[in-house]
Amino acid sequence: MTATSYPRSEQDWQGIFLRHLARALAESDGCELGLWAPRGPISDAITYRCSAADEAWLETLAAQGGIAHLLKGNKARALGTSLSLLRRLRAAYRRNADRVDLFHVNWLQNALPLAGIDRPAVISILGTDFKLLDLPGMKPLLRRMLRQRRAALVPNAEWMAPRLREDFGDVACVRAISFGIDDRWYSLERKPQLAPGCWLVVSRLTRAKLGPLFEWGQPLFSGGERELHLIGPNQEELDLPPWVHYHGPASPDVLARDWFPRATGLLTLSQHAEGRPQVLLEALAAGLPIIASDIDAHRDLLQPEQAGLLVSSPAGLESALAQLERADANAALSAASRDRARRTFGTWRDCADRYLDVYRAVTA
Repeated sequence: MTATSYPRSEQDWQGIFLRHLARALAESDGCELGLWAPRGPISDAITYRCSAADEAWLETLAAQGGIAHLLKGNKARALGTSLSLLRRLRAAYRRNADRVDLFHVNWLQNALPLAGIDRPAVISILGTDFKLLDLPGMKPLLRRMLRQRRAALVPNAEWMAPRLREDFGDVACVRAISFGIDDRWYSLERKPQLAPGCWLVVSRLTRAKLGPLFEWGQPLFSGGERELHLIGPNQEELDLPPWVHYHGPASPDVLARDWFPRATGLLTLSQHAEGRPQVLLEALAAGLPIIASDIDAHRDLLQPEQAGLLVSSPAGLESALAQLERADANAALSAASRDRARRTFGTWRDCADRYLDVYRAVTA
């Protein structure tokens, strides 16, 4: 398994889904897992496959916020870093090709260096990968790489599958696989604060991730009738309004202990190219009601079974906040959310089983 993001400690938020997925796969009966990623807490069942030079390079990349963060800054510097990453990945793929049955690659761009290396591949795709498909020449490069092997493209949400099938369905299998959810969230007990409403935003602080939160939220939160608590790293050093309670980054332990039990609900007005945000899955499992912007990722997650409220205007947000500050409505949506999470997404062990099915298919 290769990835350019991985939590460097138990408290680190970067790529935390990869730690859960890698551990579940490695501890299953059907998989021996080697990991090429930034160094972090890994299961004893995982073999760390980075060279010392790659480990040091990935540590520097992680400290800079990762490739996606670099691309928002100095483009020339980001391009140089991207080319260096592709060269290191190609060397790692060649070094390991003779001793693996397949490569599990996270993010489409990280699969490009597989060209010419004859091994099956399972490629996990997040929402940000879709931006790559619009770059000139990217689709032909990916098709060339995929033609050379048995491969599966695995988006983490169904809404991404139609375009992937249209672009690559003749050269690769496309199968959506949702990530799992850590057991702790299913057992969390809530005692929500309803008056004043205690609303929680858990997100990287970027303009796209926050969307119109401050514009729409100002008349609804600045008067003191409600509290808006914002948790996450301020990656773009945004100026925050004085009525926002900002707490910086927080570990899952802190969220589970201090925030999810008492929050009225989770709020996201993201306009980012989301796949399926993990924090929303965790909120579903915890029974924490969700109010979300009406974008593909949120619609695909919440709308099929009315597991959350979608909003597309300031008036819609005001109505949704008022609705979920009623105890009966909050409890009803809480129960529906937790039921949806159990039936549809399950745990990380369930997610590992879904991936193992794809592993078997591409190596058959």
